[in-house]
Amino acid sequence: MVDVIVFVACAAIILGGALGVVLNNHPVRAALSLVATFFGVAVLFIQQGAHFLALVQIVVYAGAIVVLFLFVIMLLGVDSSEDVSHEPLAGQRPAALLLGAMVVGLILAGLFVSGPGGDDGAVALTGRQSRTAAISTLDESQSDIDLLADDLFTRNVLAFEATALLLTIATVGAVVLVRNKGGEDLVVDEPGTAAS
Repeated sequence: MVDVIVFVACAAIILGGALGVVLNNHPVRAALSLVATFFGVAVLFIQQGAHFLALVQIVVYAGAIVVLFLFVIMLLGVDSSEDVSHEPLAGQRPAALLLGAMVVGLILAGLFVSGPGGDDGAVALTGRQSRTAAISTLDESQSDIDLLADDLFTRNVLAFEATALLLTIATVGAVVLVRNKGGEDLVVDEPGTAAS
């Protein structure tokens, strides 16, 4: 009964924090809502007996990542809301909708194309079975890192590449969002032409 109460309380904290991140206009409050979400997930990790993951969740995510977010927010001074009705690039929204539909289609294809597999575990989108799923078939002479790398870069290579693409898109999006709209462009002198 206690486990159910802890789960329901943590789920409420996680959902409330996630809604706070998405719906909050103020970026500092959104980042603090993200901290609440991370702490709720950490408590769920503790409930499942994954103490190391709970520690990583608090130290790395709630500590380092959110502090980095807050540092960037404070450094850039993102206080003003921008007019999103004006579209600086023509066709940007239809392209975003098309790419979003493609990502959802890729996720659904990964869910429905992957089968239950055999004794060696589930079959991935690439058609290969996991060697790390069945403990009895593991080669004890191979290290865990080698097995993880083999599973990640062969069986799950499409998911790995999709994650890399999403992180690249997020980085470019962050740069676009924080660019200096009202200021002057940075002037860089050609080599040898600077006034002394």
